[in-house]
Amino acid sequence: MAEPQVEVRVQVERVYLKDLSFESPKAPQVFASEWKPNVHLDINTTANRISPTRFEIVLTATLSARPQGDDTSPALIIEVQQAGVFLIEGADGPALERILAVACPDILFPYVREAVDNVAAKGTFPPFMLAPVDFPSLYEQAVRNRAEERGDSVN
Repeated sequence: MAEPQVEVRVQVERVYLKDLSFESPKAPQVFASEWKPNVHLDINTTANRISPTRFEIVLTATLSARPQGDDTSPALIIEVQQAGVFLIEGADGPALERILAVACPDILFPYVREAVDNVAAKGTFPPFMLAPVDFPSLYEQAVRNRAEERGDSVN
């Protein structure tokens, strides 16, 4: 006899900006030269259980831009912590982990992209239209890394 299918439900309850930081340590000198930066983006996700079925997901993106040929310090640093409260029912174990690491950050990323673009413009820098992030691939890589750290065989 087959087990009954449990319907998974993911609902966004709230999306909010948790933290925002903007630094332009080389202003105003940076505005005197042509702006062709070397850009580095770090992405991190944390999940906090609020109740048995509610989770706060915080997607942190840190963008640093250095003028080409200058490895000393960034001319621009933007850090955004975009958060959301999600109701997740009918999932546990690996399925829940995947929702928290892939589906929720995927929902939050457009808000991060908009915040980075807006704050860069307010600092009179050209807009930064962040490329989409492949959260499924990042998750699969993290799973492989954890398995290797434990010494598990990885396919």
